[in-house]
Amino acid sequence: MFKQHPKGLYLLFTTEMWERFSYYGMRAILSLYMIKALFYSTAFTSSIYGYYTGLVYLTPLIGGYIADRYWGNRKSIITGGFLMAMGQFSLALSSYLYTPQAAGTVNSFFVFNPQTEFFLIGLFLLVFGNGFFKPNISSMVGFLYSENDGRRDSAFTIFYMGINLGALISPLLIGGFADTGDPTNFMYGFLIAGIGMLFGLVVFILGKNRFLVDPEGRSVGVIPNHKYDPEDCAKSEGTLTWVEKQRILVIFILAFFGIFFWAAFEQAGVSLTFLAEQHVDRVVTALNFSIPAAWFQSVNPLAILLFAPIFAALWLKLKDMGKEPSIPLKMAMGLLLLSSGFMLLVFATGSLDHGATSISPLWLIAVYVLFTFGELCISPIGLSMVTKLSPKKFTCLLMGVWFLTSAVANILAGQISTLYPDPSLPTPYLLGMPINSFTSFFMIFVVMSLIAAVLLFLIRKRLETMMHGIR
Repeated sequence: MFKQHPKGLYLLFTTEMWERFSYYGMRAILSLYMIKALFYSTAFTSSIYGYYTGLVYLTPLIGGYIADRYWGNRKSIITGGFLMAMGQFSLALSSYLYTPQAAGTVNSFFVFNPQTEFFLIGLFLLVFGNGFFKPNISSMVGFLYSENDGRRDSAFTIFYMGINLGALISPLLIGGFADTGDPTNFMYGFLIAGIGMLFGLVVFILGKNRFLVDPEGRSVGVIPNHKYDPEDCAKSEGTLTWVEKQRILVIFILAFFGIFFWAAFEQAGVSLTFLAEQHVDRVVTALNFSIPAAWFQSVNPLAILLFAPIFAALWLKLKDMGKEPSIPLKMAMGLLLLSSGFMLLVFATGSLDHGATSISPLWLIAVYVLFTFGELCISPIGLSMVTKLSPKKFTCLLMGVWFLTSAVANILAGQISTLYPDPSLPTPYLLGMPINSFTSFFMIFVVMSLIAAVLLFLIRKRLETMMHGIR
């Protein structure tokens, strides 16, 4: 799989690995920083986190448009990488300006001081930097290959591994330096994230002219690539056929179900981090060491690296046997696995509702592994689904629709996480029901993902018919 690929792929692999190192490392400590150093309530922290991660998935629509029309990929990647590095350094400066507050202080609003101001500037720079970077580096992978090059699929697999390698390492390193119990040490975590981003940016700048070329040796990503212009996507050379309209409708329906998956899955950065920090027994007595809460976010990328090849082989084996599940069925399976993970969490945290103070870390690890199994049935399948079902003239537009669902889901994830049990706040209600325990809180995600899975399972035959032969 790794042989006979252009060197430009490994340049993009390295650049993306360091960018994801920066992003996921920062994300692993973001909610902890807000609670421990900015003294925000869990509800306010959840809300900010949701809006931040939602905007991270929204701005690539802007950055992609600017790259397509005006700047090209290279300039957009460099601009985005620089803005993100500056964002991380702004967060580090915010931590350096840490302002102690009275014991027991909990804020449910912004207390404007230099620490808060540089915190907000950092998030702003990260959101817009990601908008320029994220959509453009991925598209450059395809530019390195000819239209019918059989290596293209394995190239994206290698690139995806770079994403998860960065996501695996960063919570371990950054969490180890930042989450020490001393609020001022968050500065070191954000600094490491910023340095990682700069390192990836330098690698890209030094190698872009030499390695980023198409099979004919021509530079790619230098000028706007009007072939992928969003306006071109919207131009129709004729009316859509009935089959095309039905396939597009399937994309919208499956994207809708994707919202429920990601809204639950993205609890990793908020409510599950709160749980790890407050109620998971992280002390390794034999080593006299406390596991940083941020380290648990490395379980997901590690599980992806371990199990993605197994899932890929499983789908191929079932295909050879004529038993490969359809796209809607795979996504229903993903939602069911996610629901199972939260059901396991309900069982594990039930003891907390009955007076226990902590649970074993093995519970949280098992939950994250089940989440990963669900992700492997949803994320790569969804991207593939869009490219299969879209008319060519609408592929980028419909990929934007799929991308937009992640923004909606992340905002929803933050809002639901505001219901996380907090004894210092009044009991919240959802649809008239009190959310006053871990059982009632995590059951939200059990029920939400289970209902979505059942509904998708029930309508799968109709969706398969509307796909007109696409599996």
